[in-house]
Amino acid sequence: MSKIGYARVSSKEQNLDRQLEALEHVFKVFSDKVSGQSTKRPQLKAMLDYIREGDIVVVTELDRLGRNNKDLTTIMNEIQQKGATLEVLNLPSMNGIDDENLRRLINNLVIELYKYQAEAERKKIKERQQQGIRIAKGKGKFQGGKRKFEENDPRLNLAFDLYLKGYTDKEVEEQTGINRRTFRRYRQRYNIYRDKLKKHLNKNQSQINER
Repeated sequence: MSKIGYARVSSKEQNLDRQLEALEHVFKVFSDKVSGQSTKRPQLKAMLDYIREGDIVVVTELDRLGRNNKDLTTIMNEIQQKGATLEVLNLPSMNGIDDENLRRLINNLVIELYKYQAEAERKKIKERQQQGIRIAKGKGKFQGGKRKFEENDPRLNLAFDLYLKGYTDKEVEEQTGINRRTFRRYRQRYNIYRDKLKKHLNKNQSQINER
């Protein structure tokens, strides 16, 4: 039996130190720097592949594993299917309970209650945000989120140029520092598509050939 830790922060700029310090007592730690809503968390997958029957997966908080009830349930089921259990450091400790089946039962009940509470809180936050937006719109004060890039931004135009030359979204992100999800939104906003460029080039070539 080994304790296996998992840590996560939502972006590369954030620091894992606090979580890693809390997980110093575990045998091995896997960590990701990516949003909990993302399906691409390579170190989470590596951790799930690594654990064996009897292991204990340790996280500082339950939302380090996932940000919504569905993802959490899926991940917890994978942990249980491996014969491992989950320990969440900010939830009540199961220390002192020797019966493993009882520990597992109480642990699962506590986690299910926490999941329900966290999901309910997230829904309340969204409802309050929507209510605030409606009130602001009614007063004519809501202008939406401020755009990060204007259409004539040099870095954004470099990204468009690289994309139209055949660079992938990942390569564009590496070259310009613009997050690929953000870049996709701006492509859609300004109607930047490779197929349109290809049609335009083909049309020009046809006109040249006709001459």
